[in-house]
Amino acid sequence: MEDYLTMNAKERERMRVLSKVKEGGMKLKEASELLSLGYRQCKRVWGQFLLEGDKGLIHRNRGKQSNHRKVFKEEALEIYQKRYYNLGFGPTLASEELLEGYGYKVDHETLRRWLIKEGLWQKKRKRPKHRKWRPRKEHFGELVQMDGSIHCWFEEDEKRYCLMVMVDDATGITLAMLFEEETTEGAMIVLWEWIKRYGIPKALYTDRKNIYITDREPTTEELLEAKTPRTAFGKACEKIGVVIIPAYSPQAKGRIERKNSVFQDRFVKGLRLQEIKSIEGANKLLENEFLDKINKKFCSPPGSKVDFHREVPEGMDLKEVFCFEEHRKVNNDWTIRYHNRIFQIRKENKNLPPSKKEVLVRKFLCGSIHIYYRGEELLFDEISIEWLRQNQCEDKKTEQKPERNKYIPSIDHPWRRFVFGREKSLAVLRTANYNNERIITNDQGKEDISKE
Repeated sequence: MEDYLTMNAKERERMRVLSKVKEGGMKLKEASELLSLGYRQCKRVWGQFLLEGDKGLIHRNRGKQSNHRKVFKEEALEIYQKRYYNLGFGPTLASEELLEGYGYKVDHETLRRWLIKEGLWQKKRKRPKHRKWRPRKEHFGELVQMDGSIHCWFEEDEKRYCLMVMVDDATGITLAMLFEEETTEGAMIVLWEWIKRYGIPKALYTDRKNIYITDREPTTEELLEAKTPRTAFGKACEKIGVVIIPAYSPQAKGRIERKNSVFQDRFVKGLRLQEIKSIEGANKLLENEFLDKINKKFCSPPGSKVDFHREVPEGMDLKEVFCFEEHRKVNNDWTIRYHNRIFQIRKENKNLPPSKKEVLVRKFLCGSIHIYYRGEELLFDEISIEWLRQNQCEDKKTEQKPERNKYIPSIDHPWRRFVFGREKSLAVLRTANYNNERIITNDQGKEDISKE
């Protein structure tokens, strides 16, 4: 009977890269950089792969209980708080005492994080680290910087537009497209165009705008699935295996900042020379002429000939990658609401979702809506909100109850016989009703009859 191996995505990627090394198509040092591993760590993984094959890439602790149990953490913190907290023991000395006195083996940095989280220790100020100029990456596609340059590109038009720029860190190859604003759609379109031309890069280097990364609190679903919050652009990059690296200062991504300055000088003059005053014309100029000139003048050969770009996997449709995804719950009448729009799921669907179940709604960049349930696309129709409101108004009109006949009390009704607490004579009431007159009371309290 054959043995089956359960491997996650990271282990499968290691198996693919190390197989190339085994065939002689890649060096071990290049494989370590592609896998984001240190060279010594990559040598250890390579040795296990040669010794045990694919089985050597599987994590050793899989199926075993974690060494850092919750009970162990609680007991260690309880001992520290009772014995060492008031004596001013730091994490390093406390970790040594826990090992010698109680047999609790915990690293001092792990204990430091535990104590800071519980409020038993405070971070101490450190001197700023020494920084140096970062050299270029050696491989094409290893790191691509991405940014939006907001500028008055058309000089007569004072409106500011955004030029989305991508620059390869190793070669300086540039791709740019002009949009009205720096939006998620623009970032997806530019990255999609880059993948069409060169392939899927390994990592993107961006700023900390909410287009690329988010600092929001995780939702309930994300907490249950142990996922970190992602933007729509971050979800698209996660599908194709692109890592987003945030930059904490403009100087950190100085290569693309300098390229933005080149565009703000040369591209503005190019638009002026061609008398272009629209976004469509500017993008045509970029595609047909300007980008080729920029790449020929400012590009440089990479340090290594190995291309780190990956091909799009078979069966993957980039339309379903670069889109907006949201989950919606099916109502009792098999309708769903999405951004103030109502969609009716058809009955003829083979995989008809039950009511109160969630379906996946995808909005493509072209604006089309697609609904999926368990991986299969559903047929649906959109209901016009105006038509729905008209039908609701007509239903309300038909449901209105007929008006009741107005009740007029008789002449001898007790309600008619009392005015200001005194009872009127029945003869006076009858006379007033017969002559269409009303009863008045004078200042002396006597009743009189007056015509209306």
